[in-house]
Parts: sequence; structure tokens; C-alpha cells
Amino acid sequence: MISSSDSPILCRLPRVSIIGAGRVGSTLAQRVAEKNLADVVLLDIVEGMPQGLALDLLEARGIELHNRQIVGTNNYADTSGSQIVVITAGLPRKPGMSRDDLLKTNAKIVVEAAKQAIAHSPNAIFIVVTNPLDVMTYLAWQATGLPRDRIMGMAGVLDSARFETFIALELGVLPADVKAMVLGSHGDLMVPLSRYATVNGVPITELLDTATIERLVERTRNGGAEIVELMQTGGAFFAPASATSVMVESILLNQSRLLPVATYLQGEYGLEDIVIGVPCRLGCGGIEGIVDLHLTDGEREALQTSAQSVRNNIDRAQEILAI
Repeated sequence: MISSSDSPILCRLPRVSIIGAGRVGSTLAQRVAEKNLADVVLLDIVEGMPQGLALDLLEARGIELHNRQIVGTNNYADTSGSQIVVITAGLPRKPGMSRDDLLKTNAKIVVEAAKQAIAHSPNAIFIVVTNPLDVMTYLAWQATGLPRDRIMGMAGVLDSARFETFIALELGVLPADVKAMVLGSHGDLMVPLSRYATVNGVPITELLDTATIERLVERTRNGGAEIVELMQTGGAFFAPASATSVMVESILLNQSRLLPVATYLQGEYGLEDIVIGVPCRLGCGGIEGIVDLHLTDGEREALQTSAQSVRNNIDRAQEILAI
């Protein structure tokens, strides 16, 4: 017989709230739960959809061998007390659209989601996934008033994974042996750093010629658009969800992984008052440090160009929100 105390101990498990139950949001919910990282709250404005997705995921728990709670809701009150809030809400790209074409609609969605979520989880760390990502992260930072270490955008992890994939396919090597780093905006002006790309420690400049590397860099910049054009009815969601789950894992497990993350800069890389992708250490406090890499003149110029594009879109978004 198992005896129990008259005063049971209530154990509070980590909670990750995902705002937006579309393909990225629902796949991320699956990743977080099946990795056994946290309980999940999946929120969407469409009545019944997040509840149905949550029930579907719950019914797989015995098969996937985890016991995480998964809740679907239309009420921000159910996200209360979250350690991490991930914003994926917004319209996806359609063929022929750039990420920046989503600016007008998604700016309003993200700002409202950020305000609602922070009201119920004032101590949470926020991760923004909605496109155009760098601009949306800046707007969410403004809307929440959070310090920069507690709000970030998922971009560089995904872009770096795409670069790694294309390198591995080109060389016919194990993808896990390829490491790469992509800085800058999450768009056509991102800055893949070929000098920092390696296969088991060997620089790709020793394995591939310049023309091939440039071709892989260009494919990385257009990685999202390539998927949109192939699918016709939406954009990527498996890889974005996996990239976001890596960030969630590093924060919840305090791994202090060095990952390229869209963050607010205050002088790093010569940039001020802007959100853009740079290498950061992610741990339980969020962004625990920014690594200021030594860039060549060409790389620094490319990063400045990328930042100027983000700045222009931030200005446009703020004009839209002021109307």
C-alpha cells in the first residue's frame, strides 16, 4: 500500500504557449511535447481548431511515450504562467510573394498577440516566428516592453540548417557533420558565412569551388521561396518548427547553445536600434550573450545592406500601425 501526505505537493511543469495553430505552430507543439520538453498550450482565433489539434496530439501520447499536457484554446488566459511564448500567428506566403509582402497584415496580428500574451505571462521569454521575421520581432519587442534578452526571432537556425542541407547534398556527406552560420535578415539579403561552414571541421572552401559555394549560398537565400513555389498552397513548416524547437530546448534545458538568432542590437556589428540575426548563446535567461564575429569588409557590408532593408520595413510597419 502506498501512503500519501495529507498535503500533496503540486509540481509545476514548464509550459510553452504557441500563438497560432497553423502548420508551423501545430508541428512545433508536436516537437515540444514529443521531446518531453514542456506542457503545451496551442492558441488560435479559429474556434475548435486548436482544441481538435490538441486532442489529436494527446491521443498519440501512449504511442510516443510521453505524458505532457497539451491544451487547445481560443483564450489567452489559458496561456498564463508560460515560461516561453512562441508567436507563429499570421498569414503564410503564397507563390510570387516575398516575406516583406506580408508586412501590413502580420504587423497588426503580431502586435496584438504579443500584448495579449505578455499580459498573462509577464515573465516569459518570447520567440517570434511570423514573417517578415526581423520586423515582427522588433514590433513585438516594442509592444511587450521586454528587455532584449527575453525576446528573439527564429531565423538563423533555419537558414543555417538549409545551408547545411545543401552542402551535405552537394558533397554526399552526413548532414550532422556539416556546420554553418547564417547572419542577417531572414530574407533575400541574408548573409551565409561560407568561411564558417565546415564538414567535420574541414572548411567547405577546401572541398568546393567558389562557383559551387555561391550557388549553394543563393539557394539558401531562396530556400523558403523554393518550397512555396513547389507547394503552391503554403510555405515551409517542418524545418521552421524544428528550428524553433531547438531554441526552446536550449532555453528550457539551459544548454547555452551558440545559435544564430534575430535579436535587438545596441552597437554590436556597428548596428543600433534594429533586430537582425547574429550568433547568440541561449540559456534559461534567454539571450545570455551576443558573439561579435570578426567579419571581412565584404561580409560586414552585406550585413549593413541587410540591416538597411530591415530598417526600411520597420519604418513602413510603424507607419501602418499608426494609421
